[in-house]
Amino acid sequence: MPEMTFAVRWPDGEQTSHYSPSLVMHDFIAVGERYSVSDFVRRACEALGLAGDRVLAKYGFACTSAKHSEETIIAAADSYASGDVEIVAMQPPLQVSAE
Repeated sequence: MPEMTFAVRWPDGEQTSHYSPSLVMHDFIAVGERYSVSDFVRRACEALGLAGDRVLAKYGFACTSAKHSEETIIAAADSYASGDVEIVAMQPPLQVSAE
């Protein structure tokens, strides 16, 4: 199962990096986009939940790394009453097929 990391810049300029056990993050966030803190948390948690479900289905156990990323994001978001989160990097990047 492909895994990835994604880096975000919080409203105060702090940058953090997070792990996902699945590329599903590309379906919820995009590099260069800005999301309100609450929208980013919603998107990230939904994507990480799906990623964790994929690990459970494939391997038969929960992905503690996905849960840790979700908890870290929620804790960081609690520091901001408002503002935007910018997606600064996703590795590996989204592969766009040339059709």
